Amino acid sequence: MHLDAVTTALAATKAPHRDGFESFVRAHGDAALRREGGPEHLTASCFVFSPDLGSVMLCLHGKGRFWVQFGGHLEPGDRSLADAARREAREESGIADLDLLDTSIADLDRHDLHGGFACAAHWDVGFVAVVDPARRTTVSDESDDVRWFTLDALPDGLAPGLPARLAAVVATVAQPD
Repeated sequence: MHLDAVTTALAATKAPHRDGFESFVRAHGDAALRREGGPEHLTASCFVFSPDLGSVMLCLHGKGRFWVQFGGHLEPGDRSLADAARREAREESGIADLDLLDTSIADLDRHDLHGGFACAAHWDVGFVAVVDPARRTTVSDESDDVRWFTLDALPDGLAPGLPARLAAVVATVAQPD
């Protein structure tokens, strides 16, 4: 993944906190794209919704012990942030042909990490996919469970700030510019 592609993708988004993400990437260069590049780096994630946007598929994160969207570190074979998000969602949901709604960034979130994490913080770049809830899923080695939840009945133990992020992403998808 080329640094210019990342800064171009970030510049194209209207998501809040865009300027902070751009500044972080410009200040850290290629290291911002790699897990081994330092204690803080970019990650890519995917919010997987039902076609009516009324339900979301979440995974119970193995290390964090919280429910969260699919996502993780960027890998050398990823051509873009969107490719990384798609790959992570496919790996963690078991849906091999899962695809993104589009390649637009839907969410930006910087979060500190604690406990079993080697990283200090993730600068997460989120995308959206829409999948039929009847699709068969598989739990990956990184998760303890994968399930659908309606947005009005989310489980206890969510990642901090996830309900507000979900609402903002749904609003963006339902009312594109």
